[in-house]
Amino acid sequence: QVTLVESGGGSAQAGDSLKLSCKVSGDTSSRYATAWFRQAPGKEREFVATVSWIPNLIVYGDFVKGRFTISRDNDKNTVHLQMNSLKLEDTAVYYCAANTRVPYSREPDIYDYWGQGTQVTVSS
Repeated sequence: QVTLVESGGGSAQAGDSLKLSCKVSGDTSSRYATAWFRQAPGKEREFVATVSWIPNLIVYGDFVKGRFTISRDNDKNTVHLQMNSLKLEDTAVYYCAANTRVPYSREPDIYDYWGQGTQVTVSS
């Protein structure tokens, strides 16, 4: 069993930066891949980025285009999402997720564990 707790969300202006964190606790002895998804009102959950247990295996969603960076601190069991050059359309609830079955996936159904989400609101 793995528990995920996100932090770092909030309000920002377009062009600003925010850093989200996801603390992973529980059975962290097993390998797991961690991902960020987001969901805006009225839209489906969207893949943002994932970092695998395989070193240097990182995948980003197509919309990221170099603006976001995912990183993993294995010593602290924490995953970060650095978001730069924020846009209005980045407004969403951001969720941290983990799975122990595949090294990476863009599909939310693959992920067994989810955090409660953290709101990011970008204004002009």
